[in-house]
Amino acid sequence: MFTVLTRQPCEQAGLKVLSRTPAIIALVVLFLSIVVFMAITLIQTHQKEVLFPGPKYGIVLDAGSSRTTIYVYQWPAEKANNTGVVSQTFKCNVKGSGISNYAENPQDAPKAFEDCMQKVKGHIPVHLQGSTCVYLGATAGMRLLRLQNETAANEVLESIENYFESQPFDFRDAQIISGQEEGIYGWITANYLMGNFLEKSLWHMWVHPSGKETTGALDLGGASTQISFAAEEVGLNTSDIMKVTLYGYEYTLYTHSFQCYGQNEAEKRFLATLIQDYTTETTFTNPCYPQNYTTTFTEAQVFGSLCTEDLRPERYNPNNIITFEGTGDPSLCREKVAFLFNFSACRDHEACSFDGVYQPRVKGSFVAFAGFYYTANAFNLSGSFSLHTFNLSTWNFCSKNWNQLPLLLPRFDEQYARSYCFSAHYIYHLLVSGYKFTEESWPQIHFKKEVGNSSIAWSLGYMLSLTNQIPAESPLIRLPIEPSAFVGTLAFFAAVALLCLTYLVYLCVLSRNQRRSQHALDNMVDSE
Repeated sequence: MFTVLTRQPCEQAGLKVLSRTPAIIALVVLFLSIVVFMAITLIQTHQKEVLFPGPKYGIVLDAGSSRTTIYVYQWPAEKANNTGVVSQTFKCNVKGSGISNYAENPQDAPKAFEDCMQKVKGHIPVHLQGSTCVYLGATAGMRLLRLQNETAANEVLESIENYFESQPFDFRDAQIISGQEEGIYGWITANYLMGNFLEKSLWHMWVHPSGKETTGALDLGGASTQISFAAEEVGLNTSDIMKVTLYGYEYTLYTHSFQCYGQNEAEKRFLATLIQDYTTETTFTNPCYPQNYTTTFTEAQVFGSLCTEDLRPERYNPNNIITFEGTGDPSLCREKVAFLFNFSACRDHEACSFDGVYQPRVKGSFVAFAGFYYTANAFNLSGSFSLHTFNLSTWNFCSKNWNQLPLLLPRFDEQYARSYCFSAHYIYHLLVSGYKFTEESWPQIHFKKEVGNSSIAWSLGYMLSLTNQIPAESPLIRLPIEPSAFVGTLAFFAAVALLCLTYLVYLCVLSRNQRRSQHALDNMVDSE
C-alpha cells in the first residue's frame, strides 16, 4: 500500500504535463485560425476594387430648318435616379442648308454629313462605336415640308437612314419631332446645364439641389419659336401643360411652339407684307434693311414657303425677281413688324400671348438662346441687360448705313447683317407684346449661347430623356482573392478551428472524468 501511495503523485504530474501540451497547441491553433479567418474576411470585404463601367456615347443630329448640327454626348454607364449625367464632348456644324431644302434631291441630303461624321469617329473609341446610338431629330423646317409634301419629307429621312446603315454606329431613328417636344427638350437642356437638376455634394455624389428654382427657356429657330417654363397655374387649354420626370423628380411645364414664327419664316412673311401693288411695281422699300442696301429675291424665295403661301400675289411666278431697297428707319420697322402678330385675338385676356394662344404669366428667370442670343450678340449684348439698353442698341444699329456694318459686327455675313435690325424689332414684339415681359421682368432674361462647353440646344435634353430608356450597367467588383479560393480558404480555417475546439472540449471532458476518478480513488484510500 505504501508503494502505491508514493508513486501516484509522480504519475499525476506526468499526466498533467502530457495533457497540457496538446491543449496549449490546440488553443494556439484555434486562435491563429480565428485570426486568419477574420483577416481574410476583412481583406476580401474592405480591400475590393470597384471598377465602374466605362463611358457611354450618344450622337444627336439636330436637323434644323437652316442647318444641321451634330453633337456627341458622353455619360457614365451608371446613372443617377435612372437618368444619365450627360456632357457634350464634340460639336460639328454641317456645311450647307437644312435637310428640308433637299426635297427635290433627297438622296443628296446625307452627303453633307460626311465631313462631320469623319470627325465624330475620331472622338469615340473604335471599340465603343458599335454600341453608340445615333438619333436624328428634325424640327420646324421638316415639319413644314411634311405638311407641304409628305412624300418628299419621308424620302429625305429614308435617304438619311440608308446612309447610316454604312456607318459603324448603332443608328436608332430619324424622326420629325413636334414643336412641343422641341420646347420641352430645350427647357431640360437649359436647366440641366445651369445645375437646376443635379449638383455635386461634399461627398462628390450627385444630389438634387435643395430649394433651387428652374429656369424658363426661350428658343428662336429659323421656322419656329418655343417658350417653356414651370407653371404653377393650369388654364383651360391643358394641351400646353406637360409633366416631365428627371432624376426622380416630376415637373409641370407650360410649353408652346409657334410654327412660322421662327426668324427666317417671320422675315419672309414680313417681306411679303411689304409688297403692296405687285402688278405695277417690282421694287419695294424695306425700313428694316440698312440704308444704301439693295437686294433681290425670286418670288419662290419669298412666297415658296407654306408660311407665306396665303400671301402670294394673283400672278405668282416663282422665277420673277423682286427688289428691296433699305431705308434704315427703326421706328417704321418696329411699327410694321408688329403686324406679323395677331394680338387682338387675345381680346385683352392676360393669360394669352398672341394668336389667341393661352399662356400663364411669365415668372422667374429665363434663358434665351439660338436666334435670341445671336441677335443680341450682334449688338455686343449678352447675359442680362435692361430693355432700355436693348432698345437703345437696336435704334443705334438700325440707323446705320450698309457700309458701316462691317465695322460694327465682329463677324460680317451679308445674309445675317441685313436681317439683324428686323430680328431685333421682331424679338421686342415677341417678348414684350407677346409673352408679356415688362421693363421689370426683362432683366430676368439671360441671353446665352452655351454654359461651360455645352451648347444650349434641344438636342442635349433629347439625349437626357433617351438615357431614361438606356439600361444602366452595374459596376464590376474586383476582389483581392478569387471567390473559389476565398471560400476554400475560409472553409479550411473554419474546419481547423472547429477541430481544435472539438479537441479542447474532449480534453476538458477527459480532464473532468480523470478528476472524478482520482477523487473516488482518494476516498477509497482514506477508507482503507
